[in-house]
Parts: sequence; structure tokens; C-alpha cells
Amino acid sequence: MSKAELNAFRKYLTVNRPPRVEAEFDIVDDSVVITTSPESILGLLLFLKDDTGCLFRQLTDLCGVDYPGREKRFEVIYQLLSFKHNRRLRVKVLADEADRVPSASGLFSSACWFEREVWDMYGVRFTGHPDLRRILTDYGFEGHPQRKDFPLTGYKEVRYDESLKRVVYEPVKLAQEFRDFDFTSPWEGTDYVLPGDEKAEK
Repeated sequence: MSKAELNAFRKYLTVNRPPRVEAEFDIVDDSVVITTSPESILGLLLFLKDDTGCLFRQLTDLCGVDYPGREKRFEVIYQLLSFKHNRRLRVKVLADEADRVPSASGLFSSACWFEREVWDMYGVRFTGHPDLRRILTDYGFEGHPQRKDFPLTGYKEVRYDESLKRVVYEPVKLAQEFRDFDFTSPWEGTDYVLPGDEKAEK
């Protein structure tokens, strides 16, 4: 869409949105981005799906993002597509660890597994979800691995024990010590001779 079309569409959304829906409408990188709260998300999605000027009938993606420095550290992002108007739209919900985001699975069937993934990876809870359980990690997994404060090595490791004939969980053990890397500037050189450099003329 051209800049004029984007501005016209943003104005249309601002004027026609339901009165109880609180949202901010911005233009970012040639697309309209709507930022809203958990309390307003279902009303906004219903408007975007059914309004004749929108008709965003397809939820193409739903994902999470973690910004630990913010007051509302999580963003739940909905990517919508309108076949009728050939438009894409991004909707963001800001939430913290205590917030519950209403499930969009009643409006878009594709939201069911997407929301399970966001719960599994980030720990964002969706109220009204028919089957909110882990989808990518194991049943006994602790924590949410896409959070920025999740340790890189995890908490536990899983392996098959041949003597016990079953899967066992153990605290993470690093098989080797952390290696030392020389981050000296290549312009200044290293304190030792690199392989191959011993042949160079001095």
C-alpha cells in the first residue's frame, strides 16, 4: 500500500473501532500496527474480522517477544490477513507475567496451537483456551526457554539410561570446560604465533 492508503486505512480503523476498545494505531515499515491491552484484544479482533472495511479472516501467525527491561515485558503479536482487501495487519498485546490474555481460539481456529507455543516458550497464559499445555518441550519441563532470563544451558538434561531402560532427568553437566577465546584486535595481533605464521619472514 502507498503512504496515502496506509494513512487512510489507519484513519478508518481509528474512527470505526468499537468505543470500548482501547488501542493505538501506528504505521511501521509500510504496515499498520495496532497496540492494545489484554482487556481489549477480543473486541478488537472481532471488529477486524467482521467489519466490511477490514475482513481480516485469516490469523497467519501468533508469536511472543520478551523485553525484560519493560514494565510490560511480553508482546503477543497477531499477524492478520484479509483476502478480500489484500491487506496484512499486525496487532500487539502488551502483558506482564501476571496478566492473562484472552484466547483467540474461538475466533480463529489457528490460534489454538500458536497460543500453546507462546505459553510453552514464554509463559504467557491464555484464558479460555480449550487445551493450554506444552507443545514443544517435554511434559516435565521447567521454565520457559524463550525468556531472556532463561539460562542458556537449561536446568535439566534428558538422556536414556541403558541400565535402567528408561529416560532419566539429571541436572545439567557441561562435558567440557568453557574455552578461552582471544578477542584481541586482529590489528594488534595475538600474544602467540598462529599456525602457519611461523613461516612468515620477520
